[in-house]
Amino acid sequence: MDSKELYEIYQQHPVITTDSRECPQGSIFIALKGDSFDGNQFAVQALDKGCVVAIVSDEQVYNNYHGDKQMILVPDTLQAFKDLAREHRRRFDIPVIAITGTNGKTTTKELVRAVLTERYDGMATEGNFNNDIGVPKTLLRLNVMDEIAVVEMGASHPGDIKTLAETAEPTCGLITNVGKAHLQGFGSLEGVIRTKGELYDYLATQPDSVIFVNADNEHLMGILPAGVKAEYYTRDENKPGASVIGQIIACDPFLRLKWRSAGGEWHEVSTHLIGSYNLDNVLAAVTVGLHFDITPEQICHAIENYVPSNNRSQLTETEHNHLIVDAYNANPTSMAAALDNFSLMEVSPKMAILGEMRELGASSREEHVRVVEKLASCSFDEVWLVGQEFKDFESPYRKFDDVEQVKAAITESRPEGYYILIKGSNGTRLFQLPELL
Repeated sequence: MDSKELYEIYQQHPVITTDSRECPQGSIFIALKGDSFDGNQFAVQALDKGCVVAIVSDEQVYNNYHGDKQMILVPDTLQAFKDLAREHRRRFDIPVIAITGTNGKTTTKELVRAVLTERYDGMATEGNFNNDIGVPKTLLRLNVMDEIAVVEMGASHPGDIKTLAETAEPTCGLITNVGKAHLQGFGSLEGVIRTKGELYDYLATQPDSVIFVNADNEHLMGILPAGVKAEYYTRDENKPGASVIGQIIACDPFLRLKWRSAGGEWHEVSTHLIGSYNLDNVLAAVTVGLHFDITPEQICHAIENYVPSNNRSQLTETEHNHLIVDAYNANPTSMAAALDNFSLMEVSPKMAILGEMRELGASSREEHVRVVEKLASCSFDEVWLVGQEFKDFESPYRKFDDVEQVKAAITESRPEGYYILIKGSNGTRLFQLPELL
């Protein structure tokens, strides 16, 4: 059965589930298979619960089913899911903006969404549904009311962005930056650059596509395909050809900035974002907004009213402390940026609770040593390091095996009156700490 035939079935039953615990009446169950799960084993259960169709890849499950509902056998259920999502996306002749990058892609996606919805009805990736399952789910949410879509794309292995771009078929694209992350899957920084650059490669094959580029990023400028239409943003007033120029006014602690279009007047914006590194994310959203005819006033309104969530550069004031929570993810690039920004903040006393950085492969020890070396120049009043990667070498800082040990230490003697940076990979679960601090 090809993708068009599958889509005809989807049009009759336009609700998809990949979880046999959630099977709305009349829905289609897709039996996805991974390293630690096999949806094929739950296909009959899904049909019994309310699904009318189950798409499977296990011949034995298919041959053994003798119920009165439809079971469809395909070679690869994940590929069938992607094909179905692509068929659905092709029903909508609207701009689709793809956003990827090592750091800042979710914040940038949310800023772009905020700016575009000042004028358009649109759809954007929810949360971090940015992988080969999340992107198809996002595309299948498109409906006739949508005038524009923003799709976030993540990657942990070469070829991931190529596959997601071929599924979503974006008309525009943006890479926030490239840095050391998921090195276990990519092998090197060069592998990261090549993989993120797959978005540029895809857009270069599409007529009338547009790429939004940080002109200050040498890596991105170096992989920009020749002849593609690009719109640039920069912090450098003297850089030729830029559509948008921006500068930091202050980080006290929230980012305040000014921006202008080429030849235009300056606009000042006070954000709810923590970190000077967010200037580039804001300028990306400004550039996208201007391309889609959002007025400067609407752009400023959207950015000023955007409040980050999901443990991404949030400033939280508790009864005892001021917390800067960035506990969703961490890699060497984002960790260095967070430490630099925290160092520049004119507040005191300062405390850093840092979780280990995951998925760095053979570079892990070296990168954690670099974090400790950087801390030596930060002059923080207190530093706690969490995770085994920090315990493998000597440092002058207090160390913890895991978040449970940190929670016990907080319960025993809670820090009070501090500005506290909480930064670590999601797997270290430091997001559990704010309620205790």
